[in-house]
Amino acid sequence: MAEQQKEMSFLGHLEELRWHLVRSAGAIFILAIVLFVFDKQVYDHFLLAHIQPDFITYQLFCDFFNLFGIDSSFCNVNFADKKLQSIKVTSQLMNSIWSSLILGVIVSFPYILWEIWRFVSPGLTKKEIKKSRGFIFIASLLFFIGVLFSFYVIAPISVHFLYNYQITDAIENSFTLESHIGLITNMLLGVSILFELPVLIFFLTKIGLITPEFLKKYRKHSLVFVLILAAIITPPDVASQVIVAIPILILYEIGIIVSRRVIKKQQKDV
Repeated sequence: MAEQQKEMSFLGHLEELRWHLVRSAGAIFILAIVLFVFDKQVYDHFLLAHIQPDFITYQLFCDFFNLFGIDSSFCNVNFADKKLQSIKVTSQLMNSIWSSLILGVIVSFPYILWEIWRFVSPGLTKKEIKKSRGFIFIASLLFFIGVLFSFYVIAPISVHFLYNYQITDAIENSFTLESHIGLITNMLLGVSILFELPVLIFFLTKIGLITPEFLKKYRKHSLVFVLILAAIITPPDVASQVIVAIPILILYEIGIIVSRRVIKKQQKDV
């Protein structure tokens, strides 16, 4: 009888998890539909913003280099002859649907976190719930800082470099819609997830999988790992990889501080 109750309890948890996942998926699809309806505005002002010569990052970089009397190609950005190609009949429609779904995930991230929290919180004590109240806010803040960093720093540098990179005049760059949108969405999602590193370190420390000493010991290994991750989610230019790696390493150091504080609190509670 006890085993049957335990099994029912387990099945009940699975059912509850299923509904949390259903609601999260529902939020993603609703936002994706809204974004799809306004796809022209989304593409013109967001996904294709980096091939506009007046994009704010290019202007800021131009002013920065001019401040030191350095000539910069950011002052002469011109993508007029860089029209994106839509080769297949269904390319534009499928690209719009897919990008709407990815952006739906990004925009609904705080709600997804809230659903995760609703599923996990019944198993926590009142004290643990009180201490973890800022989880959704901090995790969402880090995520959207990653989105902004990717959109205003990584993406424009990558687009500027890749669109102007040419081995020889015998080769003409003619990029497809899929390659450009894939570049932007992969960077937005990938960099934003990497910015969740302090939150991940917090929970891994809470459950005893890592310690501050462990993080310090493997700092050099982490540097290599971060550079590999940066190479995966960014274009193959060194500048973009280094620019991604720097904030991640800073977040890693913040994670060490977070881990140390968690350990101190756990020792006080004993």
